[in-house]
Amino acid sequence: MKITIDQKQFERLIDYHQIKKRIRLIGIQLNVTYENQHPVFIGVLNGCFMFMADLMKQIHIACELSFVKLASYTGTERQARVKELIGLEMDLAGRDVVIVEDVVDSGNSLKHTLDIIRAQQPRSVAVCTLLLKPDALVHQFDNIAYVGFEIANDFVIGYGLDYNGAGRTFPDIYRETRG
Repeated sequence: MKITIDQKQFERLIDYHQIKKRIRLIGIQLNVTYENQHPVFIGVLNGCFMFMADLMKQIHIACELSFVKLASYTGTERQARVKELIGLEMDLAGRDVVIVEDVVDSGNSLKHTLDIIRAQQPRSVAVCTLLLKPDALVHQFDNIAYVGFEIANDFVIGYGLDYNGAGRTFPDIYRETRG
């Protein structure tokens, strides 16, 4: 199936049923890892909202939720500078933190988020991302512990990810086609 947004063509990359299965498995891992803790899940908006909502339905341990809102894209272009639109409003000192990301590509926004969180001296920080683009990474991370899917360095939309505000509500994930 193909879709068009602003003269850009996109083709289906990952079906919603595959996404749901993978989220169920990640949820099991998180429940086991944090069984006797009380972690804080911090979602990075806007892109994580669908992933985080479905993930939290699989979490059956005591936990808390919070969000930050960052901007790192203009259209399909990644920006080197990350803008913080909504900051973290929670004390994380001594806490176990799980950052929930929609996609880690260059890693600029993840690095920004990690810097903010580490400044509060949490006990532990793990990253849970639906999509990881290993070929796009410009930073090294040792705490990306939960990955839904590794994908090529394609621009993707759907399941919370957008192109200029459009495409977030598609249940599947689509990649931009060339030509």
